[in-house]
Amino acid sequence: MPLSEYEQRVLEQMERALTSDDPRLANTLQSSGRRSVLRYVLAGVGVVVGLLLLVVGVASSLTWVGVVGFVLMFAGVVFAVAAPRRKSGPAGVVDAEGKVVPPKPGKGKGKPSGKGGWSGFLTRLEERWDRRRDQGR
Repeated sequence: MPLSEYEQRVLEQMERALTSDDPRLANTLQSSGRRSVLRYVLAGVGVVVGLLLLVVGVASSLTWVGVVGFVLMFAGVVFAVAAPRRKSGPAGVVDAEGKVVPPKPGKGKGKPSGKGGWSGFLTRLEERWDRRRDQGR
């Protein structure tokens, strides 16, 4: 059942509002979530080989072979589940006109967004801890 004109307009307004409020989230939601079949095949092969090594290691009492098999199985599962790395594109945010706006200086990786940086974050954590400790008494 197709959407009515009113529903389409409301949906477009919501999409524009989301894009203007949080461009990163909008970009994440619009990107395709499909993963390569080759990724799953390689992960499956890794899990199967790891399982075989684990069984052989246990059967022959070679602990190191079992450990290698377990690590290989674990790595295969992580490889299948983990999101593939994105190719690095232009740094910054795309504005409403389609231009790339470079990131603001001082807003590097490793700092939480918002007021105060790490010191403000740690201060808030300490305040929460103190309140919880005081409530327990």
